Amino acid sequence: MPDVRALVYFSAMKLAFYSTQRYDKEYFTRLNPGHEINFLETSLKEKTVTLITDETVVCAFVNDDLSAPVIYALADKGIKLIAMRCAGYNNVDLSAAKQAGIAVVRVPAYSPYAVAEHAVAMIMTLNRKTHKAYNRVREGNFSLDRLTGFDLHGKTVGVIGMGKIGRVFSQIMSGFGCKVLVHDLYPDPSWEQKGWQITELDEVFRLSDIISLHCPLTENTRHLINQKTIHLMKRGVMIINTGRGALIDTGAVIHSLKTGRIGYLGIDVYEQEENLFFRDLSENVIQDDQILRLMSFPNVLITAHQAFFTEEALSEISRVTFDNIESFERGTELKNLVTVPG
Repeated sequence: MPDVRALVYFSAMKLAFYSTQRYDKEYFTRLNPGHEINFLETSLKEKTVTLITDETVVCAFVNDDLSAPVIYALADKGIKLIAMRCAGYNNVDLSAAKQAGIAVVRVPAYSPYAVAEHAVAMIMTLNRKTHKAYNRVREGNFSLDRLTGFDLHGKTVGVIGMGKIGRVFSQIMSGFGCKVLVHDLYPDPSWEQKGWQITELDEVFRLSDIISLHCPLTENTRHLINQKTIHLMKRGVMIINTGRGALIDTGAVIHSLKTGRIGYLGIDVYEQEENLFFRDLSENVIQDDQILRLMSFPNVLITAHQAFFTEEALSEISRVTFDNIESFERGTELKNLVTVPG
């Protein structure tokens, strides 16, 4: 039997979805409880705010521009809510949103398994070179030359950031028989009971064979991987980033790949990805010299912000986004409200 209270309070709202992909339309249309959605393929920036007509909610994604000028332009258009359909919100000027009277909500967790498993897939691919083997065999080359990998069993894996994704990733790596070192600003003593060693950040850098980044992007974590911290690491270290692109100083990483200090790099995110990811540029001349340099290394694996991309995650993103919007419409508690720190 339907919830009578929900029927009483719910009313359809008009939503402007920016940076819409085919899968966004599919999942949000499938789970739409009755809102009027204006799907826009263009990204959100100051000049595309003009595409808003009479909507009151903007739904945005990780690479949309939600700086102060855009926020104030949205307020002038009558926008009352920014619903981020992702966990990250480092692209949102929260102070400007507060001043403009616009609430900001997000999807804090959709499928930690999706991202954690993708990080593991990148490790396995880089290590065992299955992508290279696949291409060779298709060309009739059955040689094993230069496909040598290493046993994960017994290796030391450093995990930076122990939210839900970091914990799931740590559990998986423990299953491989790895020694897991974990670092988080708010360590939980119970992690030690799982066999994970709570470790200072510098020690994670010094001791790990593999380092996986699962922390949020803040002023303190921006360029966490830089020339100084790379110098602390083992020669030939593997670095995996499924968090945020700016956790890595790309120039420093390129230099360390060239010298061999970094042995493997797997990234699902990139510092300048807003100009590249989520679009087909196969017929274009890519102007980003750093991504082109990274693509030239045989020991670098790049995926285009794909880690979240599972059936379960897309369904949960849609469900939680609509729940956030409906809570705002009803005036009930916004469980996933993002506020200005401090």
